Amino acid sequence: MATESLESEEEGKIRGGNDKLIIEEDLREMGKNAAWSVSSCKPGNGVNTLRDDNLETYWQSDGLQPHLINIQFQKKVKLQVVVLYIDFKLDESYTPSKISIRAGDGFHNLKEIKNVELVKPTGWVCVSLSGTDPREAFVNTFMLQIAVLSNHLNGRDTHIRQIKVYGPRPNPIPCQPFHFTSMEFQTYSTLR
Repeated sequence: MATESLESEEEGKIRGGNDKLIIEEDLREMGKNAAWSVSSCKPGNGVNTLRDDNLETYWQSDGLQPHLINIQFQKKVKLQVVVLYIDFKLDESYTPSKISIRAGDGFHNLKEIKNVELVKPTGWVCVSLSGTDPREAFVNTFMLQIAVLSNHLNGRDTHIRQIKVYGPRPNPIPCQPFHFTSMEFQTYSTLR
């Protein structure tokens, strides 16, 4: 889908991570259109560090698990991929080992769509939101919640360095069922 995370044969387990963030051209980052909040944070390590594009900073939770990251949109959006930058080598017991991704209209009706086990991840880790049915290529939602259920080495607080949320790019020509890429096709795509 987006980054090529090393996935084991066992469904729901992700091993490793990638040094570089590689995203398909037909996806766009949707997180900039959302309101972000977290369940808790240490002073200086708040929600803004999840979105600052700096791999040296991180969000650090402060309190009991599960630790929550809430991403709320003003209108319903299509989401396809969540990408997290996590570094087991630097963060050790602060590194998430189990996360749950939930979607819904708001806090009142969130439903789990993915449950993922991370095995000593270092780098960009990609979690596809698509279902088992090929027609379920994305999730249509107002809100996404990432819940850190447990950490490696039974750690209490969590470090996550970056989070990106991607959805499909809209068709550049409104009311056009096909996506034409060349200028010549776009020129002759409608009748006058």
